[in-house]
Amino acid sequence: MNLTVGFDLDMTLIDSRPGIRAAYRALSAETGTYIDADAAVTRLGPPLDEELAHWFPQAEIPAMADRYREIYPEHAIEPTPAMPGAREAITAVQAMGGRAIVVTAKHEPNARLHLKHLGIEPDAVIGWLWAEAKAGALREHGAQVYVGDHIGDVRGARTAGALSVAVPTGPCPEPELRAAGADVVLPDLTALPGWLAQYVAAQPV
Repeated sequence: MNLTVGFDLDMTLIDSRPGIRAAYRALSAETGTYIDADAAVTRLGPPLDEELAHWFPQAEIPAMADRYREIYPEHAIEPTPAMPGAREAITAVQAMGGRAIVVTAKHEPNARLHLKHLGIEPDAVIGWLWAEAKAGALREHGAQVYVGDHIGDVRGARTAGALSVAVPTGPCPEPELRAAGADVVLPDLTALPGWLAQYVAAQPV
């Protein structure tokens, strides 16, 4: 089979909480607008505009989103670690002759900066896509599997007709992921290589 596995980024491949917290605090200091950065990082997954709506009037959100993305590299890349098993999950796909792609709601240039900083090398990175909108990129790249931490990722996988593999390493606990329709729930990415080997072995030649 021509194996392609898609991965979400925030709280799937990277623990983006420290970096995002720092970026929100910087935006708050610059604008003089209170932002509860600790609360914001408990809601990771949906697009930036949805979080900014908690703190800014609707008319200001586009400008604040642009400014957040501008200051993000300075504040967020360095403190953000890889999730346990992230590198190994990507290389496991590639070692089987497959393609590993990242499909994320994050601003694509910033997503690429995170991956480069951490030495994670997927075959493609596609940004600006959330929930069901991820399905187009997954279909375009022929992904059979999509791995994510959020019910939005489950919806994206199911819309694309891909197998939804979920990890409860973000804001959504296992029961919520299963209720949303996840086909498989793994404890974290360290379990993915073993699961993937079984999945590939079970596929028709």
